[in-house]
Order: sequence, then structure tokens, then C-alpha cells
Amino acid sequence: MTRPHAGRIVPAGAPAPTTYLPRALLTLAAVSAGAALALLAAPSAHAQAFPSRAVRLISPFPAGSGPDAVSRLLGEQLGKVWNQPVIVDSRPGGNGFIAMEAGKRAPATGHELVVADVGHLAINPGLFKRLPYDPRRDFVPVTGLYRTAFFIVVSQQSPIRTVPELIAAARKAPDAVTYGSWAVGSTGHLGAAQLEAATATQMLHAPYKDTAQLYTAVANGEVTWALGTYATAGPLIQAGKLRVLAVADSARSPVLPNVPTLAEAGGPAGLEASSWVALLAPAGTPPATVNAIGKAVRTALGDPDVKAKLATFGFAPAAGSSDEVAEWVARDSQRYAELIKRTGATVN
Repeated sequence: MTRPHAGRIVPAGAPAPTTYLPRALLTLAAVSAGAALALLAAPSAHAQAFPSRAVRLISPFPAGSGPDAVSRLLGEQLGKVWNQPVIVDSRPGGNGFIAMEAGKRAPATGHELVVADVGHLAINPGLFKRLPYDPRRDFVPVTGLYRTAFFIVVSQQSPIRTVPELIAAARKAPDAVTYGSWAVGSTGHLGAAQLEAATATQMLHAPYKDTAQLYTAVANGEVTWALGTYATAGPLIQAGKLRVLAVADSARSPVLPNVPTLAEAGGPAGLEASSWVALLAPAGTPPATVNAIGKAVRTALGDPDVKAKLATFGFAPAAGSSDEVAEWVARDSQRYAELIKRTGATVN
């Protein structure tokens, strides 16, 4: 009895013969297998090639400001590491909306990144009834950049020379003492509101268009006091036009080591007013790319020259991981939501 096999008649019980492919078919199979392996390896090779072109840092801060200077310093360092240009694209205005929307719409390749602070990520969601971006849905944190504390400043010509005198003046004449900020709901506004609540005083808030106008107004006596970082208020402090009463932090600032903390100066203990800045990528950016960028940035922030330049602005490196920055956003979103509710500070 016989059975069919591959078009031949094979006796029953005999072993099936080996089938041989022609040399041309074997060559084609090998080429196809190699192509498939190349396709599988392509994403890995692409990730390793980052960055393949110039990288853009989209910034909501005006050119010449402290955060802008740090972005340019960071861009210079990263450009050396990556051997690609790193361009700072300054897009100030609109409470950060312009820059944040540009970052939200950017391709999720890691070549467009966003520099943002606590205001853009933790305050705006509770302050604005309509926000054109969602900090947690539209972005992925890459790494922290730096932290800065706020100083309480008055005019050099002001009769107020200490924190207790400032509190006493506010208690004596409610709303006669004024404090300024660069915007309703800004860290300067909400930080001052914390002091107001902690001291059971009632003071009048005066918002200004930007920090330059604000600290000029304080120096001229148009408003009684304001909170300011060394990067923003520093030039007028150095010029002798602003007097510093205290730093609203748990420790003294290295940039002004003779200035007491708020608690040391006779103010409420435990009250801190500070800001932090982080680097973000558009949502959907590959995790491997996010990790690579974060590692490069943290290395750059650890450079002694970078640390020294940050210190001239009163900034301290705060190179938190992606997960840590997410925790900062969650923590401060809750804290500022409570302050916003207390002050009634809402926009549109």
C-alpha cells in the first residue's frame, strides 16, 4: 500500500523524505528574516539616537528673568552633552497659557520640552475656572530643576524695620497696610495671604502687571511690602532701595545669610513661601527618552559651575525624579487649593 507525499508515491511505512528548498528561496527567506529583525530593533536604535536634532525648551518666563537665565544655562550644558543645539523659546504672558499650550501640542519625541513652575502646575488648576491644559494629563514630569525661597521686602524709606512692626501696623489699621504681587493667585499673592491668615490681620492686596513694576512700587512706597525672590527683587536690594525683613523659609538663604528666617524674625513659625521649577515633556513621550533627558539634566545641575551660577540667583538645585515632581504637584495642588478657597482668588 502506498501513501501520497509532496506529489510523490511513497511506500507505506517508509520515512518521509526531507524536503529541500531551492537556493533562491533560502536566500529570500534569510533576507526577509533579517529585515524583520531590523524592524524589531528600530525603536531601540531610535531611542539610543536621541536627540537626533535641536532640542527646544519652551519657557513661560520673560527673557532676562532669573528662570530664563537658568534655562539658557541649562541649555548650554545640555548642548555640550548631546552635541545638538538646545534653544530656549521664551513665550511669556497669559498666566503661562501660551507656553503651556505650545508644549501640550508639541510632538512627543523629547525634542520639545517645557519649563514650568509651581504656579503653572499646582496653582492655576485651582485658580482658573477654565484652564486650556491639564498639568497631569497633558504632560509627563521629566525632572525638577531648582527651588527658591521668598523674602519679605519693604522700601528702604519705610518706617517698618521688623516683621513684628509690620504685623502690628496691620493690626492697628486693617487695610491700611498693603502688599503687592505680580498677579492674582500668584505665589507672591498666596504666600502673603498665608502670613495674613497666620497673624489674624487684614491687609489690602495690590496686583501689578509684572515683577519689575511691583518691586519699583515697593521701593517707591506705593505698597507697604511684598514677597520676592532674590532673582526678582535682588537688583533693588543690591541698589539699597529695598529693605529685607526676613526669608519665608525654614532655613536662612545662602545668598543673604544675615537675613533671619520668618520665625527668627518674630513671625509665625512653620510658614514657608517658596517656588520650584521643573522640566516637562508632552504626554506620550517614551519613558526611555524621559529617563535619558532626566539623567542628563540632573548631571548638568550637579556641575559645580552650574551650582555656583544658580546660587547667584538664590536658587538651589532640586533635581527630583519624574515621580518626585509628580508628588510635588499633587502636594502643592492640595495646599494651594485650600489657600485659593480661603482668599476667594478665582479668575474667569
